[in-house]
Amino acid sequence: MITKERPNRANENNQINHSAMAEKKSEVTYSTLLKEIKSNKYRPVYVLHGEEAYYIDKLMDMIEANALSEDERDFNLTIAYGNEADVKALVAQCNSFPVMAERQVVILREAQNVGKAGNNSNLDYFSSYVSRPLESTVLVICYKHGTIPARSELMTAAKGNSQCAVMESKKVTEWNVRPVIMDYVKGAGCTIDEKSVIMLRDSVGTDLSRLFSEIDKLLLLVGSDQAITPELIERNIGISKDYNNFELEDALIRRDAAKAFKIIDYFEKNPKNNPAIVTVAMIYGFFSNLLVACTLKDKSPQNIAGELKVSPYRAKKIVDAMSKYRTVSCVNIISYLRECDAKMKGINSRQDSYALLRELIYKMLHS
Repeated sequence: MITKERPNRANENNQINHSAMAEKKSEVTYSTLLKEIKSNKYRPVYVLHGEEAYYIDKLMDMIEANALSEDERDFNLTIAYGNEADVKALVAQCNSFPVMAERQVVILREAQNVGKAGNNSNLDYFSSYVSRPLESTVLVICYKHGTIPARSELMTAAKGNSQCAVMESKKVTEWNVRPVIMDYVKGAGCTIDEKSVIMLRDSVGTDLSRLFSEIDKLLLLVGSDQAITPELIERNIGISKDYNNFELEDALIRRDAAKAFKIIDYFEKNPKNNPAIVTVAMIYGFFSNLLVACTLKDKSPQNIAGELKVSPYRAKKIVDAMSKYRTVSCVNIISYLRECDAKMKGINSRQDSYALLRELIYKMLHS
């Protein structure tokens, strides 16, 4: 396509409401961008990067599906892949007019692979364009499984232009998946309790595509109460509510040795779904919070929830545990957990992970 003279950037038909979108870069999130796209508001440049591919793919798919009508896509949708992309040619495409449409869309997928095939491409070639993009082009750069260097020319240009959306999609881990699950369920108009959240986390993991797929199945099966429950998860995802990290945590709080070791036996028989290293991390998180709670002057559930930034449900469990574990016990347990974690990673030990886990539980219950 022949590149024509740039259109007037003041063109009101193509301009989005910049006053409404003049937010700090730190406030550009998946939720805000998704809301804009659903409202048919598009920014001229999206730089989507980070470890969590799900959110990058979701936004890319939403723009591709909604920014153009089906008839407009033949002439106004350009998709390139990083391992074979010619960035200079893409910049030229971005500078061209859309054909009988309000806008054109240019998507660079797998941008982390740009230049790897020896095609002499570089993401920094976008920097001049990103500094002064056309309003009639929507450029989407998708860089997954890592982040674009903050001091690169591309990132400097993108962050210096209030019209551009720069979103880092941070990795969802065992530690921060809870609000992700709860927000997803809430967005569907349903509720989910703490126990169900942990059962989903422990059985499905943090692969968001798989996790949300399993939640979608459950949402179709909820009753009139519109709630996802442990019983619903047990029946439809095929896990036992009695043998998971949540139940192990309860057994430790009660100092129920028989139940704790029974759960460890189950974990050892099902190692794929119950990795010992994850169990140690979960226990460490709880007892770290318990140790902090033991040092607070106000040990009410309300104050603990506020100080530790945990749910009221978790705060109540911490209060229950304080009646079973003294401060000095918590200090010793934290030490045992660190030692066990190091040994599981092969430091000064070749013992089986579940043998180490049993040893850890024994020390904890006798601390």
